[in-house]
Amino acid sequence: MEITPTKRNRQGKVRHGTCRHSKEYNMIAFIIIHTCQKEMIINLYKDLMRKEPEIRYEDLLFRLSEGSGIGIGTIKKTLREYKSTGKVSSPKNKKLRSTICEKLDDFDKNAIRQKIHQFWFRKEIPTLAKIIQAVQDDPGLPNLSRSSFQRLLKDMQFEYTKRNRNSALTEREDLVLWRRQYISQIRRYRQEGRTIYYLDETWVNTGDCSSRVWVDTAVKSHKDAFLKGLTTGARNPTGKGKRLIVVHIGSSQGFVDGGLLCFESKKNTSDYHDEMNGDTFFEWFCNNAPYHSVKKESIPTTAWTKARIQQWLESKGVVITEPLVKIELLQKVKLIKNQFEKYVVDEEAKKQNKTVLRLPPYHCELNPIELAWSVVKGHVKTNNTTFKLNDVRQLLIDGIQRVTPEMWSNFISHTIKEEDKFWQIDFISDDILEEDESQHVLTITGQTTSDDKL
Repeated sequence: MEITPTKRNRQGKVRHGTCRHSKEYNMIAFIIIHTCQKEMIINLYKDLMRKEPEIRYEDLLFRLSEGSGIGIGTIKKTLREYKSTGKVSSPKNKKLRSTICEKLDDFDKNAIRQKIHQFWFRKEIPTLAKIIQAVQDDPGLPNLSRSSFQRLLKDMQFEYTKRNRNSALTEREDLVLWRRQYISQIRRYRQEGRTIYYLDETWVNTGDCSSRVWVDTAVKSHKDAFLKGLTTGARNPTGKGKRLIVVHIGSSQGFVDGGLLCFESKKNTSDYHDEMNGDTFFEWFCNNAPYHSVKKESIPTTAWTKARIQQWLESKGVVITEPLVKIELLQKVKLIKNQFEKYVVDEEAKKQNKTVLRLPPYHCELNPIELAWSVVKGHVKTNNTTFKLNDVRQLLIDGIQRVTPEMWSNFISHTIKEEDKFWQIDFISDDILEEDESQHVLTITGQTTSDDKL
């Protein structure tokens, strides 16, 4: 970092308050300096104190500022840090940037998942190059670099599986198992005639509006519109505006009366899940995402100490007769943790004779409330003209009332078809990978000269 030099006027006097006789002495702007600049200040400070131990504090600050070219405010802060800790630290000036996984919403991720599964339906092996090309060919999806796409697929719980000479992009086994267990259970609940309620959260920005509108290109300016007695068209929002976070629950009978939770977001983050925490969801649930899964009891992880993990195991009746390393202890945890992974919401639901069934991550197409949200948001965007929070809140309520039980029944029917697709796709992918593996059998005769000729 380049140090700002001391500024002087034509008479040679220091400007901008670096002179202790100036009225602007206390108005020095703080600048961000790194460890090397702080160490320089401390070295100058030690040298001055050795030469002039009786120097006044104000004179000391002035001399240090003049010698280093750094503002007095920063000098004070550095000296205070050094005297209290005995060292200087590097500034925390790194800007937190949103990752590609945070920038894309669930709808985009779902669309990418659908692209991958379309390869399986066509009985093709989805490689990374094929998927990237398919996504780039879709104008509704963002263009991503290869490295960004790899990070996104990993976040969506896909993995790259080697099958002899071909590589295939497949979903993680635990995700496939979770999905199949979910579909199997919900099918059983339908056969038993149980009422199934679907819930989810979403958000609405006050700046949400239709992306395409009719425009009178004959009107060239505000003045032109005024002279012709016309308007310049629909007013555009200045930005995304404030955000409403919304939670609701519904079934084939429509949205549940009194089930709406709607509040203003207080954080300016790309992920609205930051504010929908366990306490907020639990309070709403008792009156009527990680917050859906607040565990009643903590399960040991790699962050736990060995002693704490061993204590947890022993409290569950596990007998440890010999010293074990941490990974061995965690392996024992893995064998029994399903017995103790209970969630606060699940326990409350049991008291009301209800069962909580969790969707696997990034499978919003298996939740019919997502289609209901699409109708609600469409109503807001079509009718939002003021971009004011209270008006958007009312449009949201009006949009919810427009979603009829008949529409909900259609949404659930569509979701059942999606469930059937996912159920079939797992068999198709297994067959393709096994067929692909059986087609690559090499017979080595001893006459080969290089692998390239095989």
